[in-house]
Amino acid sequence: MIYIGNHLSSSKGYLAMGKEATKLGADTFAFFTRNPRGGQAKDIDPADAGALMAYMEENSFGKLVAHAPYTMNLCSDKPDIRRFALDMFIDDMKRMEYTPGQYYNFHPGSHVGQGVEATIPVIADALNKAVFDGMTTTVLLETMAGKGSEIGRSFEELKQIIDLTDDKDHIGVCLDTCHVWDAGYDVNDFEKVLDEFDDVIGIDRLKAIHINDSMNPLASHKDRHEKIGQGHIGEEAFKKIINSPRVQGKPFILETPNDDAGYKAEIAMIRSWMK
Repeated sequence: MIYIGNHLSSSKGYLAMGKEATKLGADTFAFFTRNPRGGQAKDIDPADAGALMAYMEENSFGKLVAHAPYTMNLCSDKPDIRRFALDMFIDDMKRMEYTPGQYYNFHPGSHVGQGVEATIPVIADALNKAVFDGMTTTVLLETMAGKGSEIGRSFEELKQIIDLTDDKDHIGVCLDTCHVWDAGYDVNDFEKVLDEFDDVIGIDRLKAIHINDSMNPLASHKDRHEKIGQGHIGEEAFKKIINSPRVQGKPFILETPNDDAGYKAEIAMIRSWMK
């Protein structure tokens, strides 16, 4: 089985997110650790976070996949933005310990003209500064579509980052189906994509899936999400993806253009495809 959910608003609180996920038919979910377009973070109520952890155990939830804000560019060409991003990253690692043992997903960054080779070590250095002894969170590098100067458009680029990290036990990957499709990986043959992932990075590092169709043809490098089965990837590919033996037990997070009713319908549809 897979665990499936979508992004929920953390403004209502931790336990409220868990209960909302259940209403949608989900048994995992994602949430932004802070304002996704800014960086401001709310104070955490430890009792509320603890109540969520108890609720997850009672309702057999999978691991959560928290998401860093989009403004967190660890390899920006501007020193102030880079410092701001690192400060957010370090603070988020501390905040994640209120919900121990979960995943924290982030976009590796955009080199903004500096070049991939110059900025991959900067991302790895930020990881080395943010990861600390005794932490329970696993940090996930997200596969990217290759839009603009994004880093992470290939498995090889993610591998280069991982190779430069000191504590590899706390590093994994979140595979976004829309992003890898737009980057040129044909997920209609998902097992072949997983074979390549295993050859380059190692399948043990694949911890979570962002499950999204794409508005764009293969290798378009544009990153436009579409509802499941309504894009260029198509329904049949997703039936193969969710039933792959190598992704069972992992959290799948929908990031499709939907409202709550749409997410509830998508979750039910995907569950109906499970063998």
